[in-house]
Amino acid sequence: MQTILGSGGIIGIELAKELTKYTKNIRLVSRNPQKINQNDETFCADLTIADEVFKAVEGSDVVYLTVGLNYNLKVWQKTWPAIVNNVLEACKKYKSKLVFFDNIYMYDKEYLRAMDENTPINPPSRKGVIRANIAQMVLDAGNGELEVLIARAADFYGPGIKGNSVLTETVFNNLNKGKKANWLGSINYKHSFTYTPDAGKAVAILGNTPDAYGQIWHLPTASDPFTGKEWVENIARVLGVKPKYQVASKFMVRLIGLFVPIMNEMVEMIYQYDRDYVFDSSKFEKRFNFKPTPYLDGIKTIVIEDYN
Repeated sequence: MQTILGSGGIIGIELAKELTKYTKNIRLVSRNPQKINQNDETFCADLTIADEVFKAVEGSDVVYLTVGLNYNLKVWQKTWPAIVNNVLEACKKYKSKLVFFDNIYMYDKEYLRAMDENTPINPPSRKGVIRANIAQMVLDAGNGELEVLIARAADFYGPGIKGNSVLTETVFNNLNKGKKANWLGSINYKHSFTYTPDAGKAVAILGNTPDAYGQIWHLPTASDPFTGKEWVENIARVLGVKPKYQVASKFMVRLIGLFVPIMNEMVEMIYQYDRDYVFDSSKFEKRFNFKPTPYLDGIKTIVIEDYN
């Protein structure tokens, strides 16, 4: 049995599609789980409640923690440590391997121009401190009786995303409505985005590769990313609209946040947009001979599936 905790998010959905290549026994766990594949087992659970997590994990060979919490600092502070602790204890009891889907908020902001698995940990935001702490919880567990791996993605983009992608909310959606795109910080810096179907494929590969455990992996992400201006221009071109945009200052981000809640939470994250943000996944690409989806191909797929 391979179990996805947080199966309703975009990464959980993409992962469930890919796991059919490795197993016929897939358990999808969330508060309101829905089948992705015909033979999926669904299990309703609140991951903040230990007893429910233990029941969800029981019988699992591999557990994937892909839950995506509401993008809210207070929610993260209260909920993330509880969820990770519950999952670690359950995996220890049932001797399940753990694959933890992570982001890069814990990385030192002075090293964002060339991020790899050895980038220094020095979180520059409150959300980053939370992510650093829970990642360390996972790594510490892996130094004992539990087999763990961490799979990290950059900011992500892809078809079917609702609510948790800044690129979707501020560029794709705005341009599609005839509005100006909003880009944070500066339009002139490169910014990597991980394509969610690639992430799903890669997490499935890692979970089913015995020697991948005990390591941190950057998920496959196209190299040489667009600048903010190039992102807007390319998305506009594919949508068939004019590439109108405005650069959002901290004040403007706060103002936008009155109408788009995710933006209010982005104020402390603007540092990721006032410098190059380049994500290196060469370790994964070389190990598994995997070529990430080119950015323009990803944009075209999103427009075809979500905006036509």
